[in-house]
Amino acid sequence: MSTIEEKLLPQSAALPSVPLKRPGESAFSRVLRLVSSVRLGVTLLCLLGLACLIGMLVMQQNVDGFENYYAALTPAQRLLYGKLGFFNIYHVWYFNALLAAVSLNIILASMDRFPKSWVHVSKPQVTVPIRWLKEQSTSAEFSMAGTLEQAKDDTIASFKELGWKRIKEAEKNGRHYIFGERNVWNRLGAYPVHVSLLTIFLGGFLTAQFGTTGDLPLAPGESSDLMVENVVDLDTVRQVTKQLPFEVTFNDIEQKLLRQDGSLSAGNTIDWITRFSINDGGQEHQAMVQMNRPYDYRGYRFFQASFTSVGRARNITLDVTPAGSATPTTVKIDRNGSTTLPDGTRLRFSEFRGNFRMGPEDINEDTSAFPNPAAIIQVLPPGGEAQTAYAFGPEMANLPVASKVVAGYTYRLTGFEKVADRHILSVQRDPGANVVYLGFLMLFLTLVAVFFFSHERVWVVVEEKGLRDLSVTTGGNVNRNQNAFEDKFSRFVAKLTGTSKE
Repeated sequence: MSTIEEKLLPQSAALPSVPLKRPGESAFSRVLRLVSSVRLGVTLLCLLGLACLIGMLVMQQNVDGFENYYAALTPAQRLLYGKLGFFNIYHVWYFNALLAAVSLNIILASMDRFPKSWVHVSKPQVTVPIRWLKEQSTSAEFSMAGTLEQAKDDTIASFKELGWKRIKEAEKNGRHYIFGERNVWNRLGAYPVHVSLLTIFLGGFLTAQFGTTGDLPLAPGESSDLMVENVVDLDTVRQVTKQLPFEVTFNDIEQKLLRQDGSLSAGNTIDWITRFSINDGGQEHQAMVQMNRPYDYRGYRFFQASFTSVGRARNITLDVTPAGSATPTTVKIDRNGSTTLPDGTRLRFSEFRGNFRMGPEDINEDTSAFPNPAAIIQVLPPGGEAQTAYAFGPEMANLPVASKVVAGYTYRLTGFEKVADRHILSVQRDPGANVVYLGFLMLFLTLVAVFFFSHERVWVVVEEKGLRDLSVTTGGNVNRNQNAFEDKFSRFVAKLTGTSKE
């Protein structure tokens, strides 16, 4: 708004610029004006952006692989970054203080400047000085023949046709003023942007202060209402157990491989699938999580995080051959499942090892490549006692133990679906996620509205010079997109003068 236009505002609405220090002004008022200043707000935003940049450049202590990153730093870097809180910058006191200061600055600056912006909406200035109108970058002067009423009607009709529909009329000093504008709400566009930013800040604060994350490692058939979080404090790692408000039971886990003869490594995996149920106060909910498909329940989000490197089988295929016969029966048994042979003998899938050895299994051994697979079967003959049988793959097919008769049958492992012993789900409670999403949606829509639309204002001053002789002065301004406004204004003038303007 120009200086001349500011003088046109009502005395009660005018907000004249003030010196940095007014005579007799209290210290509180000076501090309040400083806190609400745009200069301070920009400075705080720059500092907040710098803190976020540090958080991206310096690995945070809750990120996988932090131990190796920390070990690779020099002692001086460890000391400096640790003292400044760079390893956990989103939770240090000064980051939260910056968020609070920026939010306070936005609120106070909005309150301070809103009355001046509201004047454009509530009290548009209709009667303006002719000299000021001629000084506008978009203005024109011309004569019209006809009566004053005809000129007013033609002007208002042209206003409406071009979209300037908030029309007001006034008379002053023998001149008739016609004012029209469009998109006056654009003058208030900064305030929805401020609300959007505050919404985003609020969501981030809720997540930082009240969010929680943990791991849930389970094998099919296991249940738990506890998750484990690894809390890293520089070079110290400790585990914290947190209770969930419901119980989770893994029903089935599956791993889709690129090469079926390959290992369970991530490079050979297309997808991890975990099927589980949630028991919440007696109500059961079925759920499934895939690599790029999390599951949300009651504010908790379940992600595929990892898996153990212990090789298991989701199902096994056996050739079961009666003693003294060369014709086997092929059966397929799911993990922890069972099947029944034609004579009533029941086979139960008891255990699977990716690298079989006699004796106890080493649960810390990486058997994800399945170097020596074998299945342990519980055999229950009709009317007999349960016996244990071993079904080996081709690697041990020629050993005597592989052809041992158990309950009248020999057993050979001919196929199996590879899977890990257990999947590890990451459970995240993010109370600010939806708030942040809402804030960014509001910010996007607001910025589109602010920058793709503009506040257009046009004044027409008609003065009678004689009988059916009128002098017309017109001008206007816009707060952005000047070129489009100039084209529209030219068409408006052409309509009033009766000239052709395409």
